[in-house]
Amino acid sequence: MQKKGSESKMAEYFLYAAIIHGGVAAFVTFLGGFGDLLGVLPLAVARVIAGGGAGMWFTMGYLMYIIVGVVATAVTSLFYFYIETVEGKAYKGTAKTLSWIHLVLGNVGVAGASLCAMWGGYFGAVAMLPKGATSADAHLVLVLVEEPIAAFIGLALLGFFAGGLGYLIAMRSKS
Repeated sequence: MQKKGSESKMAEYFLYAAIIHGGVAAFVTFLGGFGDLLGVLPLAVARVIAGGGAGMWFTMGYLMYIIVGVVATAVTSLFYFYIETVEGKAYKGTAKTLSWIHLVLGNVGVAGASLCAMWGGYFGAVAMLPKGATSADAHLVLVLVEEPIAAFIGLALLGFFAGGLGYLIAMRSKS
């Protein structure tokens, strides 16, 4: 491919965001594997996942964070690279504003929703530890994260919509 434009700052920002998400995911993975052994967590994450129920919230939050937070954020940088560097279309004006909204709201939304789901799933499972505890005990914890998760998903969707609109505006621009 022939390069028509200059370097892509937005691609760089999205790569940095993916690297940060990767670091957070590695930390969560470390805590999941060793948190109970280090005395930081009261229950092994493997038991939370194997227990199902509230543990599914943890599992889904973790998978969403890896797939959307890390992988999709890195792939998104390729869109910006292609538009700015290969096609030579500059992000300016409205398109630039939309790209920043994409970066901030998309990443905050994904991280917030995923981490809330993981937190709720983990501590919902911990709430079920005492003998005689039921799923109702887990739901006392999970109800705390339902609305924040929905709000964070809303932020992420606004960010993704802004990014898509920004792509279209930049692609249709003359330069």
